[in-house]
Amino acid sequence: MAADLSTTSYALLGLLALDPDDPAEGLTGYELKQRCDFTMRYYWVSPATSQIYTELARLDRLGLVDVTEEGTGRRSTRRYALSDAGRERLLTWLTTSEPDFPVLKHPVALRLMFGHMVEPEQVERWLATYIAQLEERTTELRAVREMLGDDARLRSPARVAEWGLAYFASERAISEDLRKQVADGDGGPVT
Repeated sequence: MAADLSTTSYALLGLLALDPDDPAEGLTGYELKQRCDFTMRYYWVSPATSQIYTELARLDRLGLVDVTEEGTGRRSTRRYALSDAGRERLLTWLTTSEPDFPVLKHPVALRLMFGHMVEPEQVERWLATYIAQLEERTTELRAVREMLGDDARLRSPARVAEWGLAYFASERAISEDLRKQVADGDGGPVT
């Protein structure tokens, strides 16, 4: 296979493939960043704008996206659409590689690991803050799920949104249980 692509490159190819109305029209780098922020941030690190443009330039060099230029000079805009080669490459990646096991990078869990060094009230505040954040993200993700509707072409992103909602519910239950344990005296500084 030609040059290996980063997971971010495959994510961008996939996001370009998600436009059910007119995938040939393409998206600008800015629009891709918005789509990343709106969808991927719930389950994958949303790449920085600079990383998106770097990956798009690489995908262009490899012929995996079709690029059209609108306007001239400083006001020009580049639109990126999934090329046939890009679709084939994305499908090959999806069908011939196995997903890595996720690495949990959880700031609350990291703090809880050292929770025995602080007062229980501090640990409870961490958990209360996290529970409030989960509620906020649940509301946001529920809106995303509703926006996806029942369009069969968007069924896979809808399933991911549903998975995310179940994950947030699970995280909330775990956090509430941990908060109760701390409130019941199962926590606090070790002397």
